[in-house]
Order: sequence, then C-alpha cells, then structure tokens
Amino acid sequence: MLTKTNIELKLEQVRDKRISEENILEEVASIFSENETNRLLIKETLTKGTSEKDNSFNFDKLHSNRIYHILDIQRICVDYRLRFLDSRFFKETIPEEAVTKIRQLEREHDTSLKNFKIIAPAKLLKLENADDPLLFAPMGNDYFYLIHKWGNDLHPFRKVLMWPYKTLENLVVTIFFISLLLTSITPIHLFSTGPTTQEYILLFLFIFKSVGGMVIFYGFAKGKNFNTAIWNSKYYNA
Repeated sequence: MLTKTNIELKLEQVRDKRISEENILEEVASIFSENETNRLLIKETLTKGTSEKDNSFNFDKLHSNRIYHILDIQRICVDYRLRFLDSRFFKETIPEEAVTKIRQLEREHDTSLKNFKIIAPAKLLKLENADDPLLFAPMGNDYFYLIHKWGNDLHPFRKVLMWPYKTLENLVVTIFFISLLLTSITPIHLFSTGPTTQEYILLFLFIFKSVGGMVIFYGFAKGKNFNTAIWNSKYYNA
C-alpha cells in the first residue's frame, strides 16, 4: 500500500532545505522589522515633508488613469474651493491603507517616494495665519500621481455653493441676482401708493449696494479670498 502524501510535511522539508528552523524566526523578524521601519519613514515623510521635489517612477508600471496635470488639479480645487498642499499640512490621521499603498508603489517602482501632496477642504488642513482628501506624489513637469483617496465624498451641491467664490465676476453676478430677488419680494407699496419703474430701479440699487456692502464687510472681516487665489495657498486668511 502506498502512503498518502502529506503536503504540509513536504512543504516543511522544502523550507528546511532553504533555511534552518532555528533561523526562520530571525528571518521573519528581520523582514517585519524592515517593513515597519519603512512604514515609519513613510509616515514621517507624510507629516514632516521633505526638500526633494519629484519622484522617480517606472513608467511601464504606471496606470494612466491615476496621472493628473497641475491644471486639472487647479480646476477642481477652484470649482469646489479645495486646497492642494503638502501632506504635512493635513491635520487628520492619514489612514494605514494609504501608507500600505505608498509602500506597494515603492516596491513596484524600486524607489522611495517623497514630497506628497493632498487635495482637501481647508478645514482638514493645518493652515498658517496670513471632507475628501486625495493623496498625490509629484512626477515632475507638473504631473502628479494619485496614490489614495479616503473619507466621505463632497456634498453634491458643493460646486454650486462655491461658484460665487470662484472669481470677483461670479460674486458680482451672484449679488446682482440676490438683489433682484430681494427687490421682487420687497413690499414697495408700503412706501409708495403708485410705485413706478424708476422707484423699483432705485430700490434695486439700494438693495444691491446693501448686499454688496455686507459681502465686502464679511469678506474683509473673515479674511476671505476667491478660489482662484487660495487653491494652493497655505494661509487660512489668504
């Protein structure tokens, strides 16, 4: 009768030919220690930044759908009033999954990634005095490689809500239509028994000036600026 093959025993025999049982724990401990050291270095780079600007990638292993130009990033940041800054400005905890993906990229491309960037709302960043993070690594020539996205998606109406803050022209148009709305619902008959077109125009101009004044006062008081000016600014009152 032939004895059945114990695959676990065979596997053990193959392993023992490669390395002794006494040294296997040392090998595993060394590998895990090296991996933990690399992860700690990645976390330190994420939180403290680095002077190096670009990273060296193996282009044969890149995914084209994860490559973005600075103009693409700028447009999204301006439309949704987001910031694009060094990862050291991110005040929340970067998830372990992002660190794992960085480590995978480093092994695939045989490199050490530096100078990470993050797209996020200003409230998630540690901004100096003057909901949906995306982690990037610069590739050079204003191209960036998307590494990881986490957190909740943005509010579906965020782009619409942030439209007035894109430029001065957008703000003026917004104030114009708000003033028209307020003029249309103002009971002008309380001030005049027979309101004319001229009186409606004067009322509109008064409301337009009032709304504009309040917006300007709020903007200066809070140190606000337009999306086109702050998308890559590290100052919260820029």
